[in-house]
Amino acid sequence: MKKDDVYQKALELHRKHNGKLAVESLIKIKSKEELSLVYTPGVAEPSRQIAKDPTLAYDLTLKGRTVAVISNGTAVLGLGDIGPEAALPVMEGKAQLLKDFAGVDAVPLVIDTKEPEEITRFIKQVAPTFAGINLEDIAAPACFQVEEALQDIGVPVFHDDQHGTAIVVAAALKNAAVLANKPISQLKVVVSGAGAAGIAITKLLLGLECLAGRCFLATDDFRVKDLILLDSKGIIGPHRKNLNLYKQSLLGFINKEKKLGGLKEALEGADVFIGVSKPNLITPRMIKSMSQKPIIFAMANPEPEILPDVAKQAGAFIVGTGRSDYPNQINNVLAFPAIFKAVVDGRLKKISLKMKLRTALALAKMIKPTPEAILPDPFYPDLASQVAREILR
Repeated sequence: MKKDDVYQKALELHRKHNGKLAVESLIKIKSKEELSLVYTPGVAEPSRQIAKDPTLAYDLTLKGRTVAVISNGTAVLGLGDIGPEAALPVMEGKAQLLKDFAGVDAVPLVIDTKEPEEITRFIKQVAPTFAGINLEDIAAPACFQVEEALQDIGVPVFHDDQHGTAIVVAAALKNAAVLANKPISQLKVVVSGAGAAGIAITKLLLGLECLAGRCFLATDDFRVKDLILLDSKGIIGPHRKNLNLYKQSLLGFINKEKKLGGLKEALEGADVFIGVSKPNLITPRMIKSMSQKPIIFAMANPEPEILPDVAKQAGAFIVGTGRSDYPNQINNVLAFPAIFKAVVDGRLKKISLKMKLRTALALAKMIKPTPEAILPDPFYPDLASQVAREILR
């Protein structure tokens, strides 16, 4: 389907249904007796029991099967800061995917503030209603500050743009590296884009845990040899001034060869390019300067950093993008439904680094990869349930 056709049909679909979600009661009230059980006086008893033991809310209310999808609309898809109302169709979509792919109920909530402290306060206040919180489309660096501040509120808080993307990239890289006959531990990786996704990918591929501007090595289980991270001003390193706290925290772990310059210099001799940045940044000459069998994940949306056919002609061994109309779509829809199914099924309090890596490895081993298919299809039967079991093992 042509891009313009997709946009027009999507607009017509949303107008026809007035959005994508509705509230439906699980219990049909057809008599006074049923009314007395659903509401007063009968409803007082579950309330009394929960007052004695708040954990019973998981058994007696929707809390046990429902998550919140929360955004302030400051980093929506490739559209940028378009505001909370304009973010709502995307949040509805995420809620629908959670239900359709994982059987998890979800409520979209968009909030009109850009202040990290206000976002944090709002989420703390609504958290008692939900089993987990899925942060979405909140711009960096505020997204890092918010997520860090919410890690001990009693329910998991997971920023999908960060960790969902990083998990699926790791799964794709696992299978691509096998096909290229290159051990993960020997890969030299370049990540273009140092926002929410780029920094999360960097941390996951280096096995880092980070908090309050300090990072430490947490695992060697899935650690690449070296990683160069770039933002709009070029390679990030100690030579750069005015780096934000989250970029500074990575300086001791990235760019071991101390390269300077931009993408051209970074890609020389690299095994892998991962792009979460802007369209048309890579040239065929840059790919030719990489190592043998280069792996290209050009994930900028809606236009990738290089088109797959151009990358292939330049010698790329495997190419993935964020789009569904090219082979090897690298999309976090493979990860976040399974993550939140595990949250609901396991009544998790946090989502750890080990759980993220288990998710990535579970996705990678679901198929026998080929250069044109390094990840399972989102419609792979029972994908979320199978991955959720691996997360909880």
